[in-house]
Amino acid sequence: MELLLISTQNWCLANLSDASEWPTISPVLNVLDFSIWAMLEQKPARKKHTSVQALRKSLEKAQNEIPQDHVRAAVEAYLKRLEAVIRAKGGHIE
Repeated sequence: MELLLISTQNWCLANLSDASEWPTISPVLNVLDFSIWAMLEQKPARKKHTSVQALRKSLEKAQNEIPQDHVRAAVEAYLKRLEAVIRAKGGHIE
């Protein structure tokens, strides 16, 4: 297991940019737009689940019911936010 961890770390060092260049963790950079999260948790939250499996099934059903137009709009909005962050060089955006 330790060898796998070292190999993964070496790959990351060789192939990824320095972590200091990565954008900060921000809800602005979350592809699952707030509206998607709201739709995903709205229906499952209406009932009590007796097991993790029942909750998972309810979440999967809610996910499948999200209209594709809504998902597409959320992805397009994410891309616009990502472009704005790039233009701001990682700084604050509105």
